[in-house]
Amino acid sequence: MSAIIEDGAVPGASREAARADTVPAKRRTGWRIRIRRDRSLLIMTVPAVVLLLVFTYVPMLGVITSFQSYDIYQGFLHSPWVGIANFTNLFGDTLFWHSFANTLVISAVQLVLYFPIPIVLAVLLNSVMNGKVRSFVQSVVYLPHFFSWVLVVTIFQEMLGGAGAVNMVLRRHGLGTWNVMTDPATFKYLVTAQAVWKEAGWGIIVFLAALAAIDQALYEAAAADGANRWRRLWHITLPGMRGVIVLMLVLRLGNALTVGFEQMLVQRQAVGRDAAEVLDTFTYYYGVVNNHFSYGAAAGLFKGVLSLVLVLAANKLAHAFGEDGLFRK
Repeated sequence: MSAIIEDGAVPGASREAARADTVPAKRRTGWRIRIRRDRSLLIMTVPAVVLLLVFTYVPMLGVITSFQSYDIYQGFLHSPWVGIANFTNLFGDTLFWHSFANTLVISAVQLVLYFPIPIVLAVLLNSVMNGKVRSFVQSVVYLPHFFSWVLVVTIFQEMLGGAGAVNMVLRRHGLGTWNVMTDPATFKYLVTAQAVWKEAGWGIIVFLAALAAIDQALYEAAAADGANRWRRLWHITLPGMRGVIVLMLVLRLGNALTVGFEQMLVQRQAVGRDAAEVLDTFTYYYGVVNNHFSYGAAAGLFKGVLSLVLVLAANKLAHAFGEDGLFRK
């Protein structure tokens, strides 16, 4: 009997050992097969990965300069180390806190006034039955995305400036003039309007893709049950877009401290520093122009860390509402 048991145990042990040895080999073979299968796709991603490494991750080494008294002739390897002195000076600078407050105000106005507009336009555009009309409107709205901020500001100047079309009509009717382009009180609304005109078309594409993923049978069933257009919008369209809306909101909050460097730089002289100074322009003028590179790097690092905190907090909030957000644990 013992011989039978031993004879039966040995083959079972050998099978377990053989299975343990073959699983890693299959996994290695699977990776090789997938790499060979997707070789063309991987090759196409190489330029994007290289650009990401060269222009995004490698420059992050410059964060070291925020803890140094950086000298361009000595480099960051030999510049003297000053610890958190740059941050101490930064947090005691009233100009820095003023630019930070401007950034938050402009970002809040853009979040309230700009973020919902692509959603509304996408829903309206999706309701257009004529495909040619829909494609034409989408192309026209999307076109300003390719314009530079210099061109966008120039167009607004021709429309709303002191000698613009709007003021010409006001003078003709004896209503006076209002140069919106140089009014610090309305500057946050001006830059929001410029952002809407330039970037709303890009958001429309994203939300139209979300609308296309909604099952049309849901609309047919709701219409058969007597649901009107508003009920279908509230109970089908918006819930179907909720995941994409939350994702775009998380991304928007992550960029809350980036309100357009070129846009502010071009219009800073017209409205004054008090209205147009944001974190990006503060970093540029007081870090690069004045050759205080470590001071500017400290401001940039503060902005980056705070943006990361905003992304993580927004993502956590998305999880609380049952959405995936950017990632799940």
